[in-house]
Amino acid sequence: MKFPQISLLSRVSVAHLVSHLHIMTLPAMLPLLPEKLGVGFVELGFALSVFNVVSALVQTPWGFAVDRFGARRVLTLGLLLGSTSFLSLSLMSSYVWLLIAMGFAGLANGVYHPSDYALLSTGIKEGRVGRAFSIHTFAGYLGAALAPGLLLGLAAWKGTGLAFAVSGLAGFIAIAVLHSRDSAAKVAKAETARLKTEKRKSRVPGAKVFTPAIFSLTFLFALLSLSAGSIQNFSVTSLVSGYGVPLAVASTALTAFLFSSAFGVLAGGALADRTRHHGTVAAGAFAVTACLIAIVAVIPLPSFLLVAILGLAGFLSGLIAPSRDMMVRAAAPAGAEGRVFGVVSTGFNIGGALGPLLFGWLLDNGRPQGVFWAAVGFMLLTVAISLVQERRIARDRMRLQAVAAQ
Repeated sequence: MKFPQISLLSRVSVAHLVSHLHIMTLPAMLPLLPEKLGVGFVELGFALSVFNVVSALVQTPWGFAVDRFGARRVLTLGLLLGSTSFLSLSLMSSYVWLLIAMGFAGLANGVYHPSDYALLSTGIKEGRVGRAFSIHTFAGYLGAALAPGLLLGLAAWKGTGLAFAVSGLAGFIAIAVLHSRDSAAKVAKAETARLKTEKRKSRVPGAKVFTPAIFSLTFLFALLSLSAGSIQNFSVTSLVSGYGVPLAVASTALTAFLFSSAFGVLAGGALADRTRHHGTVAAGAFAVTACLIAIVAVIPLPSFLLVAILGLAGFLSGLIAPSRDMMVRAAAPAGAEGRVFGVVSTGFNIGGALGPLLFGWLLDNGRPQGVFWAAVGFMLLTVAISLVQERRIARDRMRLQAVAAQ
């Protein structure tokens, strides 16, 4: 990549890393909060649901705001709001304030996907978009992978207040990076190109954003959120309470899953630039992942094998992320990337709102194994939707070729 592309990509990726650090802040500290706040896992799951419901409601409006007012402005506002929300949790430790803060954090979380993808879609050359998406997603996964060890370590050292404060301060660092002199020029250049594209395509009716393909992708994103959320947020508790796995081993297995997911994204980016069959890639990777999680659900595994299997499952789940994003990009009308990614990303939040309630209920009712079986079921549905989407894309490609041949 040429230097300007790396500059833009690196700055946007820092913001994405922080967004996933914020997403994982509350889940990372779930083992410590019931005693501190005097609530159960269902109540904490409800706090996660508040975050995701609010984020789901604002994703599409934020997408329109990105296309109207500019991605950098909206991205800065989201970083500021999210960081302030988590900083406030370092000062206020009541359950009621947790709900309020998670609501504001959800409002901020709706900013990232429409802002980031709008900038990358027009600021990166065509043949390198898959790799750019993979690096951007890798940064997000890395932020999620860093959260458990970093925040639990800080909480064990000086309490949960310090962990929340560090999570909040990370956002202000990202704002400084985004607005550094070199970054400002690169981001502004990409933003100008994107807004010119939007102006040229202003005759494209808004209804184009709400197509069967986009609704199908929104459902796909919801299933991805449900399957990933079951592992990321509740696998440690499920392994400890349902399978007798030591806490240290369960945490290591989750860390392996998260870090492997991040590196799987990088491999998936190279693959995404070399194939047009993104739905087939996603379906194949998730079919194997479902088999691996089913093994964890059924067979008591020695520690090293548990860590290895969850690590491989994480790699495969990360592998499909760039192909997932390329499917969305293919479905987006030119100049409407912010809106389309805003609409589709609500699927993440729908899954994020429903999943914690389901998985928290399973844990509180003595069914920890159900967490893994639910993940398997959601993954198999993901396989089916990916294949349907692949068939739709192939049909549209053939139709365009027929029109061009006439």
